[in-house]
Amino acid sequence: MFPLDRWYVAGFSWEFQDKPIARTLLGNPVVLFRANGEVAALEDRCCHRHLPLSCGTIEGSSIRCGYHGLLFARDGRCAEIPGQPKIPAMARVRAYPLQERNHIVWIWMGRTPESQPACDAPEHPWHDDPGYQFKGDVYHYKAPYQLIHDNLLDLSHLGYVHGRTIGGNASIHVKPEMTITDGPDWVRVVRHMRDCDPPPTYLEAWPFAGRIDRWQEIEFRISHFLIWTGGMDASSGDLNDPDRRGFHMRGFHGITPETETTSFYFWTVSSNRNPARPDMADKIHRDSALTFDEDRVVIEAQHANMELFRGVPPMGVHFDTALNRARRIIARLTAPQAAAAD
Repeated sequence: MFPLDRWYVAGFSWEFQDKPIARTLLGNPVVLFRANGEVAALEDRCCHRHLPLSCGTIEGSSIRCGYHGLLFARDGRCAEIPGQPKIPAMARVRAYPLQERNHIVWIWMGRTPESQPACDAPEHPWHDDPGYQFKGDVYHYKAPYQLIHDNLLDLSHLGYVHGRTIGGNASIHVKPEMTITDGPDWVRVVRHMRDCDPPPTYLEAWPFAGRIDRWQEIEFRISHFLIWTGGMDASSGDLNDPDRRGFHMRGFHGITPETETTSFYFWTVSSNRNPARPDMADKIHRDSALTFDEDRVVIEAQHANMELFRGVPPMGVHFDTALNRARRIIARLTAPQAAAAD
């Protein structure tokens, strides 16, 4: 059961060029394609003999089935059946609403095929801010999406899993100054770590004078996370100042379930420009990718072991406060669907 009637990440703008892409999103097989400059999403089947439309070709603003040549418009309607003038009204497939904003392609996953968006897709302005540079990637996880949520809401693991990049001293991550707040569909965690050594990635990206004050601000938003991390010279400013100086990394993390046990992870990192080292985007991207590789190994191994020890409940510790709040939100949002299924 997944929270429905909301926007999820389907991909990044740069992925959709001249070929269709097949993805299963929240259990729904979808074909995504760019036609005449705009991205479209249809149910990934031809209504004739059910060949995946992702096996077809893009023509103008439509997609043509690779089996018998039926042509489907962006709204899912069959626009042409070769050799047959009359097109039945039932010749159509489900079309999904899409919005493309800030290089992110969002798909509206409604409770029914008729469900329409109740709001615009989220905005992530850092992708288009000239003061920042960003890169990103798409990962596939052999693990349920909520295990990825858990990992992002509990950054106490950084010192143990990411010692070579963004981790640093493990002891500072397990006892930061921390506040946790939440609402109907969000959880926010703010972590401050003062007067500590900068981790390797920070040292390479920014000219710190010595020890630094670090911040980590994590926002859980059901379908995605916004994670703002960074550091500035120790005692050089207020960690609560939204315009604080220093090195900034603004992470976007779109967590879209594929199935109940697999997930897509769409991520980018936007960093502010160091005047002395203006072209650090590739280096920061490589280091970020390394951290996500490390996370994926841990999360997939965790899921595999949970399957081996199915029925053995995990023991809770103080690190779990934020992730437990997020899980309660998901449980509340999916409860009506679970009741309807029963």
